Amino acid sequence: MPRTNNRETQTVLRHWQEDVPDDRLAHLIRDAGRVLTKSLQTRLAEHSVSFGHWSFLRILWVTEGLTQRELSEQAGLMEPTTFTALKAMEAKGLIERRQLNGNRKNIHIYLTEKGRNLKKTLIPLAEEVNDIAVQGVECEDLRVTRRTLLKIISNLAEANE
Repeated sequence: MPRTNNRETQTVLRHWQEDVPDDRLAHLIRDAGRVLTKSLQTRLAEHSVSFGHWSFLRILWVTEGLTQRELSEQAGLMEPTTFTALKAMEAKGLIERRQLNGNRKNIHIYLTEKGRNLKKTLIPLAEEVNDIAVQGVECEDLRVTRRTLLKIISNLAEANE
């Protein structure tokens, strides 16, 4: 049984192959990201984790103890969005908020054991999606794609300074 909405994915593919094969690269990247995200969302949902929570978990698995503002910045989201997500994650027992050194202003976010343990389950799901996505793609093509996308990001970062 397919885990993703194959009809939606087929519609996106047909759009690019038949309707607008030479449309702007930005649209192609957005659609590829959307299909990858949808595939991962389906897998995460099987473990009662939303894609929004996944973003914060990934950050916290690397660096715990960040403030809400720091988490917002790293996730690229507005603070009210982060607040709402963290509140839901706390209710699910994935994170806890702590005040450090009596500083009442800054609340730091830490994973609970449950949140930490999800890494062993969820990372393989993300790896599975990536493996499926690159099936049949030559290693050199993947290196070129990665280098190209990083250059695009770099160019836009420089242009927006």
